[in-house]
Amino acid sequence: MRPAPDGSARRDTLLAAGPPASLRLFTTLLTRGTMTRTELGARTGLSAGAITKGLRPLISAGLIRELPEQWTPTGAGRPALPLEVDAEHAFLVGVKITADEVIGVLTDLRANALHTQRLALPTLVDPDTHTHRVDPEDAINATARLVEQLSDTRDARGRISAVGVAVSGDVDAAAGLVRFAPLLGWRGISLADRLTAQTGLPTSVENDVRALTIAEQWFGAGLGCGSFALITLGTGVGCGLIVNGQPVTGSHGVAAEIGHLPVDRDGPECHCGGIGCVEALIGEAAVLDRVAAAAGMPVESLAEAIALADDPAVREVFADVGRTFGLAIAAVANLIGPERIVLSGESLDAYDLFAETMMSTFEAQCFGAAQQCELVVRPLQFEHWARGAAAVALARIVRAAQTG
Repeated sequence: MRPAPDGSARRDTLLAAGPPASLRLFTTLLTRGTMTRTELGARTGLSAGAITKGLRPLISAGLIRELPEQWTPTGAGRPALPLEVDAEHAFLVGVKITADEVIGVLTDLRANALHTQRLALPTLVDPDTHTHRVDPEDAINATARLVEQLSDTRDARGRISAVGVAVSGDVDAAAGLVRFAPLLGWRGISLADRLTAQTGLPTSVENDVRALTIAEQWFGAGLGCGSFALITLGTGVGCGLIVNGQPVTGSHGVAAEIGHLPVDRDGPECHCGGIGCVEALIGEAAVLDRVAAAAGMPVESLAEAIALADDPAVREVFADVGRTFGLAIAAVANLIGPERIVLSGESLDAYDLFAETMMSTFEAQCFGAAQQCELVVRPLQFEHWARGAAAVALARIVRAAQTG
């Protein structure tokens, strides 16, 4: 990719101006799949005339295509013409930046990962504090290289509409600014502008859990839910919220930070500066330390910790993880009252070891009907975090079309 001649980002024209119904029809077909005009009318409430007028520019642009005629099940009446989004009409790139690598995916318009690329990042150690950090320049350069490499797959060069980047921490999505990313050692990094300058593509930056939540809202376990929450357990403990169909960011962009909900006033200090936070108790580093102490030997990974679960003391560590996680999940159910809570993250590899205490704690702590909230366990790979970033880029394109 190359910047525009004036150094600015190429303005995306994927969804050009059209009748108000066009965007509604596009997003319905995008998220719900193939439909006939009759089914679109039932789903959207639009009249036959509005559907015809709204589809015309989408079909002309190649975003929507008509499939071969299908007769009705009874064989009566005129044949139906199913419609679908041409998902490979354009592409998106989603990137997840971690403490040791950047993971990029080329996706179609449904955020289906078509190709994955990973680049390692050098990790720096502060000689005074011994904390690890990633040089922002290294991450930005690696991300730009990923975009370039992914553009050479699936005939994507010149057809990538936007880039989305997901980062753990406090992100101002509107400004494209990473305000604080403790796992990376970043403060005040204008990530979107700097990546746009290198790639020439519109770039969105979002908190990684919120990005994953948006992907689940559009294409996953949250589809069709007016309100749901996604809670992740892994390196940290994160939460994304959808209420009345909209992502909840809060006035300062840090809504739903249940990882920093204090649950033990005598607990350990968290990297955020708080005491007894959920993340300080059941984030991966804390769990590995507790398992190592229980087993009396070094433990370097979650897989090693799980392998030690025959030891009753280790099993009790995981049981306690379940109790703390159950408290956090119940807090979300009590405060928000979502239809569904989706549980994900790398630490679900140990789910069988903490599920029982998690569920019993959740049920005990839920207030009244909040206990009726459906819990869905959805293990996801790291590529799904990058897919979430691509979904954020797509959502930004749709918002821009809505506002003209």
